[in-house]
Amino acid sequence: MSVRSWLMAAVVIVVLAVSGTLLFSPWNGPSIAQLDPPVATAPVEEPRQLPVSREQIQLSFAPVVKNASPSVVNVYATRIEQQAASPFANDPFFSRFFGQQPFRSRPRESQSLGSGVIVEESGVILTNRHVIEGATDVRIALSDGREFPVEIVVEDTQTDLAVLRVTDPDGVTFPAIVFSDSDALQVGDLVLAIGNPFGVGQTVTSGIVSALARTGVESSDYEFFIQTDAAINPGNSGGALVDLSGRLVGINTAIYSQTGGSVGIGFAIPANMARVVAEAGVAGGEIIRPWFGAQMQAVTSDIAASLGLAAPHGALITEVAPGGPAERAGFASGDVILSVDGLRVDDPSAFNFRLATRPIGETTVLTRLRRGEELDVPFTIEPAPAPSEDMIATITGNSRFAGATVRELDPALAEAKDLPYDARGVVVTAIEPGSPADQMGLLPDDVILSLNDIAVETALVFRDIASNRVRTWQIILQRNGRVTRSIVSG
Repeated sequence: MSVRSWLMAAVVIVVLAVSGTLLFSPWNGPSIAQLDPPVATAPVEEPRQLPVSREQIQLSFAPVVKNASPSVVNVYATRIEQQAASPFANDPFFSRFFGQQPFRSRPRESQSLGSGVIVEESGVILTNRHVIEGATDVRIALSDGREFPVEIVVEDTQTDLAVLRVTDPDGVTFPAIVFSDSDALQVGDLVLAIGNPFGVGQTVTSGIVSALARTGVESSDYEFFIQTDAAINPGNSGGALVDLSGRLVGINTAIYSQTGGSVGIGFAIPANMARVVAEAGVAGGEIIRPWFGAQMQAVTSDIAASLGLAAPHGALITEVAPGGPAERAGFASGDVILSVDGLRVDDPSAFNFRLATRPIGETTVLTRLRRGEELDVPFTIEPAPAPSEDMIATITGNSRFAGATVRELDPALAEAKDLPYDARGVVVTAIEPGSPADQMGLLPDDVILSLNDIAVETALVFRDIASNRVRTWQIILQRNGRVTRSIVSG
């Protein structure tokens, strides 16, 4: 055998010895068969800790999920909808032989699935309004499978949030989630989304905060959404967006998708706004929001340059309500609000959000820019003035307007309806279903300007005119920003 062959054989022997596959061994101890068998012991489960550093985030989110998931529930809402009429309903041939009864629309029961978050131990749940809108029966299911009937306590159209309360808790103490300060969130923070996508059961997804203060997502009054790439799908609405401490930072509410599934662009209502609605639900009362009393617009690049701002941001006041809180605090047209309590204001939506999360009666600090000088202005949060009894009228009896409730315009209501502060008229606030006013075609938010060529500027004038019996009505009203004239039989 050559030297080269000897060397190769030696290398093979060394490799086999190291790997443990050598068929012989010089060890003189007992053979494998003579060794005691290994003792079977239960694995010791080491307690898992929340990740507190960049290195530790590679461990597990399990402690976060274990802490937060019991507070997230499934929401089941039942609705009664009218089934579409048969296409043969208006066919003379079929009507002749069968009549109209078989082809009339019929009520149909439908169900929707969503998610919710327990915010109070007695059984108060926060969810999206669109999850339970129009529901005749709502139930929730805990993560352990237990179900409870709930009642709807608050439906807030301005934020698309709703508050539910368990009607028969049967002595159960519910695991309430802890709110976080959503203003402390930063782009890039890790978050988890917990909910019930597609009704498959509670599901957890992870991602980061992709952006903050997103607007143009939904037609709500307080657009200031958290954007995340944590997978959010249909059924996640009303579920929790939590931080790495298991605290609530947002309520998942919408997605951007061309397919109906998650494409990594989801939106959540910040916890600071959700807390306001939740507290109103716990108290069992209505939501009372602050009123600033000024119309605003965004600061454009041209406006920023004229004001000496390095970048376009802030809320530019264009009109101030006479006698309103803003005027009494010294604000005027042309002022720019740059921040609220040191938190930057990028546009009017951001200002409205910041103000709406402050409690009534609290004094906040608004940073104002006027003629190139910044000034911190103390501002006490106060609600819009409540209307007096003579500013509201409900029509009853034998009237073409029976079933309509109207409210006289004042500066606060005009601002809410995006009208000038000096606008006159009465706003339809409610229509009783099936009433003469409903059959006539009046809608909530219609602004009635005149009846039969008589200007309607107060609720008392509207009541006096609408109670009359006439053959025809000439109605001038404003709907969706357009003024229309209608003639309706009496």
